[in-house]
Amino acid sequence: MFDKEELERIRQGRKKYDEKVEKGLAKKPERREKFETGGGLALERLYTPEALADRDYMEDIGFPGSYPFTRGVQPTMYRGRLWTMRQYAGFGTAKESNERYRYLLEQGQTGLSVAFDLPTQIGYDSDHPMAQGEVGKVGVAIDSLEDMEVLFDQIPLDKVSTSMTINAPASVLLAMYIAVAEKQGVSADKLSGTIQNDILKEYIARGTYIFPPKPSMRIITDIFAFCSENVPKWNTISISGYHIREAGSTAVQEVAFTLADGLAYVKAAVDVGLDPNVFGKRLSFFFNAHNDFLEEVAKFRAARRLWAKLMKERFGVTDPKALMLRFHTQTAGSTLTAQQPENNIVRVAIQALASVLGGTQSLHTNSFDEALALPSEKSVGIALKTQQIIGYESGVANTVDPLAGSYVVESLTNEIENQAKEYIEKIDEMGGMLVAIEKGYVQQQIQDAAYNYQRAVESGDRVVVGVNRFRKEEADETRELLKVDPKVGENQVRALKSVKEKRDGEAVRRALEEIRKAARDEKLNLMPPIIEAVKVYATEGEICGVLREEFGEYRENIVL
Repeated sequence: MFDKEELERIRQGRKKYDEKVEKGLAKKPERREKFETGGGLALERLYTPEALADRDYMEDIGFPGSYPFTRGVQPTMYRGRLWTMRQYAGFGTAKESNERYRYLLEQGQTGLSVAFDLPTQIGYDSDHPMAQGEVGKVGVAIDSLEDMEVLFDQIPLDKVSTSMTINAPASVLLAMYIAVAEKQGVSADKLSGTIQNDILKEYIARGTYIFPPKPSMRIITDIFAFCSENVPKWNTISISGYHIREAGSTAVQEVAFTLADGLAYVKAAVDVGLDPNVFGKRLSFFFNAHNDFLEEVAKFRAARRLWAKLMKERFGVTDPKALMLRFHTQTAGSTLTAQQPENNIVRVAIQALASVLGGTQSLHTNSFDEALALPSEKSVGIALKTQQIIGYESGVANTVDPLAGSYVVESLTNEIENQAKEYIEKIDEMGGMLVAIEKGYVQQQIQDAAYNYQRAVESGDRVVVGVNRFRKEEADETRELLKVDPKVGENQVRALKSVKEKRDGEAVRRALEEIRKAARDEKLNLMPPIIEAVKVYATEGEICGVLREEFGEYRENIVL
């Protein structure tokens, strides 16, 4: 990428620089013997054009909006419009969450992101014994269409993009969303948003699975097929590296395992006859933004480039929109500290800036008090303002991919891509991601990385401000923490009982039987009967109960 004579001149200059530095180090050594990124990638003292001498600009970096999309998926990126500011929220009842959503929209949020409680995530109604003590605690409780109607009351679904963090029961929650929109007079083809719908990372890192892999993949491909025809603006899956990173992976592993999951979904869809040039346009990804600023920027650029190459080379994808890796980012919950929690405001700002400089399409910024409780209204407001200040005051959104050409960022982009590719090739040799998960390979890699990170923190090799360095005695402070009403579970059970009493029981029975028939016949798509079932107020637990009976339940392969 550079003139040979000029490169030689730079090499000679670098040689003199190194000699001068080495003399100085004899008197005053550097802070550490070696420097590396948070993910363990070695960092040189200085980067020059030599680092990029063998790169082809058009093939490796290129232009925004063009293959291989290293510099972003849109030609003008944030000069056209800023990323979607999508704060993840949900707690207690649908009514409480609706009030928080409307508050955030009033404050300038441009998209909704729904957090569901644990029973909802694993397909249990609030009156199930497994739900006791968990209703409304880490998200909103949704049992029936009535809850969904309250959740989106006075929120026009044809004007707001909604992301729902739901996986095993994603088909049911999407069906409820479609039904609510219909009641608002909004047809399914007008809806835009995303369901996470990423079951493989649940087996790897998160644990909110219900069914075994084969039927789970069938449900996912049914959603792909249904939405391609009926909900064309909907992102049918958000392939998540976020939870892989939260479980302790490195940045390289986050890219590798996330894209390997993506390849498994694409292959499953292709195997049932779907066209990757069509459904590929509605795939989206979800990444973590960690503390190591340069590594994170490079990570996002490497992931985009590698995914475009994989889709083109493995599946013959030709449509540019199906080659694009579009992604949502959330700042790293695992980096938030209960000690000196105000420090988290700074961490989140750094992580958010890395996300923007890496070219994210939407962003959630964590609230500074989340290591202590669900975010308060005050803290979530600060988190949203963090995004707005980056977007409107910092100037970084005024030019596309402003760190492109940085010798260190381009070098890290190349290194992350190469190492992620090696992981993917190893997974291919095993027989693909499903086999690698069953063998425990992926889980073991993440566990090892998490262990190494914790050792580094405990030894002091990795500094966490306010935790293992720069600590101070903190007086007991009275903080305005959000507390979920302990009666929320009782109230939700009471409301659910009311729904069951006033609905048409026979219509529910017939609707559930249609789901059972579809589950037994792989030629039938599960989405239409699920939509009909939620419309007659069959509950999420009842629908998932039928699928549990037909598909069975997954039992984790413990890896030590």
